[in-house]
Amino acid sequence: MTNATDRPVATGAQLLLRCLENEGVKYVFGIPGEENLDFVDALNESSIELIVTRHEQGAAFMADLVGRLTGKPGVCFSTLGPGATNLVTGVADANMDHAPLIAIAGQAGIDRLHKESHQVLDLVRMFEPITRYASRIVTPSAIPETIRRATKFAEAGKGGASFIELPEDVAAMPVESGYAAPLPVTANGASEPCESSLKQAARLLSEAHHPIILAGHGVVRAEASEALATLAERLNIPVANTFMAKGVIPFRHPMALGSVGLQSKDYVNVGFDQADVIVCIGYDLVEYHPQLWHPTRDRHIIHVDTEAAEVDAYYPVATSIVGDINTAMNRLGELTIPRDGPAFRNLREALIEDMNRHADDDCLPIKPQKLIWDLRTALSSRDIVISDVGAHKMWLARMYRSEQPNSCIISNGFASMGIALPGAIAAKLLYPERHIVAATGDAGFLMNVQELETAVRCNTPIIVLIWNDGGYGLIDMKQRRGFGRSTGVHFGNPDFVQLAESFGAKGYRVESGDGLLPILKEAMASQSVCVIDVPVDYRENEQLTRRLGETLVGG
Repeated sequence: MTNATDRPVATGAQLLLRCLENEGVKYVFGIPGEENLDFVDALNESSIELIVTRHEQGAAFMADLVGRLTGKPGVCFSTLGPGATNLVTGVADANMDHAPLIAIAGQAGIDRLHKESHQVLDLVRMFEPITRYASRIVTPSAIPETIRRATKFAEAGKGGASFIELPEDVAAMPVESGYAAPLPVTANGASEPCESSLKQAARLLSEAHHPIILAGHGVVRAEASEALATLAERLNIPVANTFMAKGVIPFRHPMALGSVGLQSKDYVNVGFDQADVIVCIGYDLVEYHPQLWHPTRDRHIIHVDTEAAEVDAYYPVATSIVGDINTAMNRLGELTIPRDGPAFRNLREALIEDMNRHADDDCLPIKPQKLIWDLRTALSSRDIVISDVGAHKMWLARMYRSEQPNSCIISNGFASMGIALPGAIAAKLLYPERHIVAATGDAGFLMNVQELETAVRCNTPIIVLIWNDGGYGLIDMKQRRGFGRSTGVHFGNPDFVQLAESFGAKGYRVESGDGLLPILKEAMASQSVCVIDVPVDYRENEQLTRRLGETLVGG
């Protein structure tokens, strides 16, 4: 890598970009403004590619997905005031989902920060609650240390978001050559797990009658999928994954039970009811609160992660294995006596039966199960689906068969609507050879619809799959369940085909029960930005968990 001192640095903004280059940053997402002009201009001489978005929230979501998919910080930027406040939702989403992200906001000159002034907010204080690190740069000589610290906090441990405020006068200040070289990148490795904790966990597992593994997103972050599958197969222990850990064990694996997190008595929760030992690997409480899968608080819980367990009344840890997740699982497999007999086989068979039930359904509006069947049929195991938030997220979590980690991305920490479209653009930039699908409801799509122009301009041929029910389907279901009626959940929509075409994208509308699959194949072959309007029958929502749960409880 070329050292920054080999290229003269004239301003704070130029030095900041040299430091980001040194950290391996390839893209920055954002919108130019008066207070970040030096930063934007310096990008002309940088190897980092500028992706201009149509809203700062879209920029933050794009950086969020870069962090989630690569484990390295995605970078977004804005101007001061309203530009910075527009970043908040995406930054909070990245932080709660432990996706490495660095947000950079322009700011007024230092000479007016002490008083009430046009568009000036204390951005550091505003971002502190939703980041792991927030700092203002007050002199260009501090830029290398600030960028290194922001990167360290974004990547260290489970990861998260960092925020940097760059006043416009600091960005324009000249920098002495002695400050040009960024600080070296430092290694970030997890420690070796404690042997006594491993032995205690192995004893509990060896004596267990019905153990189960709950795999969280930490297994994906640790790139420990292979070790997880090996452990499950060796010890004959079934694996349920959180929404964010879809694909962490291939669905074709005989020990895979699919996703847990639907917050009702479904088939996987029946498995947790029967379990006497629950091994939580790389699991964060924010992914699926333990009160929902461990209400009795009487099971033995083994916690395996890079950090100690959070304190929670419903998460009483019998033993904790803290350290490198790969090492922990390998050692646990060596120390534990394997089990014999079937491992919740009826649960897996019930799910597969339900997945196959609507393969030949030809109803219109299309049932969610059929929609997912056709989507899974069209895509390869390496292609990526980015899910927005809504009823469709629940269906994808349950019914979409993932064979690889990060092939079905679901935000379930902060769970913000509007993430799918901008997230899909970022995924396509990273993996141009793969098909990328933004699976979104009509409501979530319209929250960041303006990024269709970004997708077309940047030549990122994604497919936007709109689950159209003309309302907030998941909220409607919960209102009817809780109150026997619904309020404020229905709305009108534009003509999505004409809307797509007005942005320069291709628009499709599914008009028959068997019409989705051929449209998907045509869209994939087109190498264009495509929007597919799918009328969906959300009357199935109430059946999402009821049939499986009642079948297994009754059986």
